[in-house]
Amino acid sequence: MRFGVVTLFPEMVAAAAAYGVTGRAIERNIVGLSLWNPRDYTSDRHRTVDDRPYGGGPGMVMKYQPLHDAVIAAKQEGTESTKVVYLSPQGKPVTQALLADASKTSHIILIAGRYEGIDERFVELDCDDEWSIGDYVISGGELAALVVIDAVTRLLPGVLGDEDSAQQDSHSDGLLDCPHYTRPEQIAERLVPEVLMGGNHKDIERWRMKQALGRTWQRRPDLLKRKNLSAEQENLLKEFIVELV
Repeated sequence: MRFGVVTLFPEMVAAAAAYGVTGRAIERNIVGLSLWNPRDYTSDRHRTVDDRPYGGGPGMVMKYQPLHDAVIAAKQEGTESTKVVYLSPQGKPVTQALLADASKTSHIILIAGRYEGIDERFVELDCDDEWSIGDYVISGGELAALVVIDAVTRLLPGVLGDEDSAQQDSHSDGLLDCPHYTRPEQIAERLVPEVLMGGNHKDIERWRMKQALGRTWQRRPDLLKRKNLSAEQENLLKEFIVELV
């Protein structure tokens, strides 16, 4: 899979992407990463990529032409299935399901905006989709692009040491993850749940599902409203609530 990022700060993206899961995937050629600076596609001596907004108001707006030309160049590295995504607070929420779908795309070009935004005509004419990593505003799209790259990369075959790791993450099945423990068995009078040390894999699987359901009920009830629970899951959630009381 190949990622392209159109950004005014390519060094920032390259430095962060070199670490951890993403960095190892790049080293092993599972993932490719190319960076495109709109300033390289300007014609004036100041390499201007922004201008004042029509209608007035604070801040500056990124111009159409440098972004458009950067995307054209980035597309030449990809295939017909290239997807261009603008990262902005106005986009559709990034979810695990959206990321799983994105992991099936061979080439994704992420647009990292800056300033007050970008010319709307670029969004309309050059972008296939618009994504948001949350209901808040950050100074630029570079961090959002890195979040998307990391989240998609870990879903690709061969990236994680254990192929089941991504399938057991929070949100992978619409629920939050269950609690995890490691040695020592006791910390500040808190013990590892006995079921995890008993060796009965069926009981452990049942406990983990019950905890995932209960944690989601406690912390993200909105997720449960969107999920159709099986009869077994309904019973496990009821058990969790009774045991909590």
